[in-house]
Amino acid sequence: MRLDAKSPETMTGYHHPLYVRSLKEFGEPRELPYCKGYILKRPITGLPCYDAMGCYPLFVCRDWTQLHAGLQDLEGELVSLSLVTDPFGAYDEEMLRLCFPDVVMPFKEHFVRNTAYPLASSVSEHHRRNARKALSRLSVERCEDPHDAIDDWVHLYRQLIERHDIRGIARFSRESFDLQLRVPGIIAFRALRGERVVGMLLWYVQNGVAYYHLGAHDVLGYEMHASFSLFWAAIEYFAARGVEWLDLGAGAGLGRTGEDGLSRFKQGWATGTRTAYLCGRIFDHDRYRELTASRGMCDTAYFPAYRRGEFV
Repeated sequence: MRLDAKSPETMTGYHHPLYVRSLKEFGEPRELPYCKGYILKRPITGLPCYDAMGCYPLFVCRDWTQLHAGLQDLEGELVSLSLVTDPFGAYDEEMLRLCFPDVVMPFKEHFVRNTAYPLASSVSEHHRRNARKALSRLSVERCEDPHDAIDDWVHLYRQLIERHDIRGIARFSRESFDLQLRVPGIIAFRALRGERVVGMLLWYVQNGVAYYHLGAHDVLGYEMHASFSLFWAAIEYFAARGVEWLDLGAGAGLGRTGEDGLSRFKQGWATGTRTAYLCGRIFDHDRYRELTASRGMCDTAYFPAYRRGEFV
């Protein structure tokens, strides 16, 4: 079975309307009809106006050449729009600056893997050692129907929320996961110690790329390095089924230094990096200045400035 999902008629993963609907707690899904992408339209507290943000974690669309036309369609509807681009999107920086005249900046380096490289020679020695150890103590399986594993997944993810004090849009509800686990293109793996599920990974496959979406483990999963066994098994699975590229995501925080533990973990599996850009566009400059000044947010690089701190 091949999972490359490259057909222009195939909508899977972050492209699929069901995924966008899973984020409806954070804004009203709004399609950009020309480029076939989605954003989340949000009311601005205390005012009869709206802005929008890209879907978490990345903005994707079917036709990047039509993004400019899609954004023109938002004039008069929004104060501003902010989003983070798909590192595998068919755009260049010049195109982004045409679409987003106010903000275009490299945001994060995503660690990526080309599955043509053999695991045994392209993964760090540290990761190979931990994967061997974990696989000797745990079993890893792909969930035939990821939604059937929703109870296990929600249980593990709640522990992740508590462990890392996750807030904002990544603090997904069970209702959100009820939809995410039904999205076409989802692939889920779980690690077991006997009958106990100690860790899980979720991926979305679209346009020939498998995107690492989320992972969670319990205390025993951390102790037994379940993440190493899960990533090893996932990479083998996608490589065997013709998925050429894996997007492993970026490191923790807002910086690009790659010095945090999550960055080091992902770098150990990666064969390269690709840049995700933070993009912003102001549609109503007068209202934007008014909002920013009234909330005392003039001296900040956050975009949109008047929403600084919203997900803290």
